[in-house]
Amino acid sequence: MRQAIRAFLKRPTTIVGIITALMFQIIFSVVWMTGYDGVTDRIDKLRVGIVNADGEASSAIAGNLQKSVPFQATVYENEQAASEALNDKDLQMVIVIPQGFMANVQAPDKQASLQFTINEANASMIKSVMQSAAERISGEVNKQAMAGGTQALLTSLNMPAEQAQAAAASLSDKIQSDIVSVNKVDGMNNQMVPMMLVLASYVGAMIMGMNVEQSSMFLSGQLGRWRRFGARIAINAAAALFVSGVGVILLAALGGQAEHGFLLLWAYQILTVLVFMFVSQMFLFIFGMAGMLFNILTLSLQLVTSGAMLPRELLPSFYMHLGDVFPATYAVQGMMDILYGGPSAGRPALMLAIIGASALLISAGAVAARKDRAPAAAHPAAHAAQARTASAAPSPHQS
Repeated sequence: MRQAIRAFLKRPTTIVGIITALMFQIIFSVVWMTGYDGVTDRIDKLRVGIVNADGEASSAIAGNLQKSVPFQATVYENEQAASEALNDKDLQMVIVIPQGFMANVQAPDKQASLQFTINEANASMIKSVMQSAAERISGEVNKQAMAGGTQALLTSLNMPAEQAQAAAASLSDKIQSDIVSVNKVDGMNNQMVPMMLVLASYVGAMIMGMNVEQSSMFLSGQLGRWRRFGARIAINAAAALFVSGVGVILLAALGGQAEHGFLLLWAYQILTVLVFMFVSQMFLFIFGMAGMLFNILTLSLQLVTSGAMLPRELLPSFYMHLGDVFPATYAVQGMMDILYGGPSAGRPALMLAIIGASALLISAGAVAARKDRAPAAAHPAAHAAQARTASAAPSPHQS
């Protein structure tokens, strides 16, 4: 057994495998612990819109809302403008004070409702955070309305203290929260699809790139560098078409959403997988097999900064800006729009294409900087075989 262990440890591939496993632990621990540090302290980075459709009657409530909500609050003149900002993900929630709100608050036989609209085509954390916030905001507005109603009753009716207390109690449940979701996500399985697609696509691209790089090294003595480079591009394109097709077919068969259609989802997944292949293989073109360490680091950073699990607004500024250069950020943005509904995925697709083209140009530069290996040096065994054949052939003098 000792001899077998020593034999394995003498192989460079064994050492590389151990180092790779170690680097996964180190990189993921460092990136995830620093990337998610202080997330709950940055809840105030989320954005909500406030629309006062009740005019002057509810202006005080709208002003208090803007000051008291635990998010960045912007007042919109009409609900349409706020809804467009919500659909474009410029806002995470819209709060509407409907027309007649204050009149319903003051009427003894009516209830008033605050309207909350949440865009579910976001990181999974958004829905739970905003639903909890809606309940808290309704409670705070309810307290304001109760105090104001009690004061109005005491002033106009000159009630005794006991009756004023009873009136205040009747106002304690005057306001309800009416929560509505747009771009609704159908179940937790669909909520996790963007993260699943990013993880599966990039890891698959990494492993494929590693094996293609080994094949390229083996063929370096038979094929020139540009022929191998062109062949790899063609193989990547064909593989992206096939692999993404299998993935989205399974997704649709297992109940996945595709609000903008199956074909658009497939086309976007083709682009995503192809760009992931170009980016992951770029490191291999530059650093050889050592580029896999950069791929591990890139994978970890993309999972943290993509916005699939956590809103990017809650990340430290370093990680948020770092995510702007990674393809997973735009893969998640486009996938959410296509899967759940929302604006066009044109801008994320354009950013993906720019990143993929840049990675391809950098890879071409790395290829240009290398030299082709001599065929004889690449195949010493074949060269020796040719020499033995020549020596075994009869000479003219022997014949």
